[in-house]
Amino acid sequence: MAHDLDVLGVIAAGGVLGSVAGCLLIGALLWFVLEVWVTGRYARPFLAVGVLGGFTTFSTYSVETLGLLREGAAGTAVSYAAGSLVVGLLAVRAGRRLAAVAAPRRREH
Repeated sequence: MAHDLDVLGVIAAGGVLGSVAGCLLIGALLWFVLEVWVTGRYARPFLAVGVLGGFTTFSTYSVETLGLLREGAAGTAVSYAAGSLVVGLLAVRAGRRLAAVAAPRRREH
């Protein structure tokens, strides 16, 4: 197991980057759907929850947390779960703000 730590580190780094990038995309997409484009009732749930939610699936997050709990590393599991949630939400907010800078609000409220 110790000889595979480099591979696990690369997987973890890729997971962090992929999750944050996906959340950033969700935030940016929500800016366009809610503030720029005139869309129908299904655009937000289809694109943000369906397409990008599936793209940024939390299945790995859930499996990893459960694995840590099974190994008796409750503190690490809670830190991992909470940290992932907070970083994901911050990335959604950052994506929305970046999109707002790139494309000003055009949609009438």
